[in-house]
Amino acid sequence: MIKIFRQIRQNLLLNGKLRSYSVYAFGEIFLVVIGILIALQINNWNEKRKENLNLRVIYYNLLRDIKADSVSFALNLKDLQGIDFLQEQLYKTGIKMTPLLY
Repeated sequence: MIKIFRQIRQNLLLNGKLRSYSVYAFGEIFLVVIGILIALQINNWNEKRKENLNLRVIYYNLLRDIKADSVSFALNLKDLQGIDFLQEQLYKTGIKMTPLLY
């Protein structure tokens, strides 16, 4: 493929067709630019895919932590309700046992 393009370029220069060679050169430059733009687009797509993957991992970890915190909160709330109940029972018992002072 490269050999064919080299032959075309040499034929145009040898025959004195500068205008044709300029069009050919512009076409080659255009193809290179298109190739670079395609490569950049693929790179951007890949970076976006990696970013989305990282966000999914972060969201998964956040959800897991929230679930663990809610379980821990429920256990602590149950313990605190038990402590509150005992404190209320002790308070009621203490009030019943104290003599009334007039």
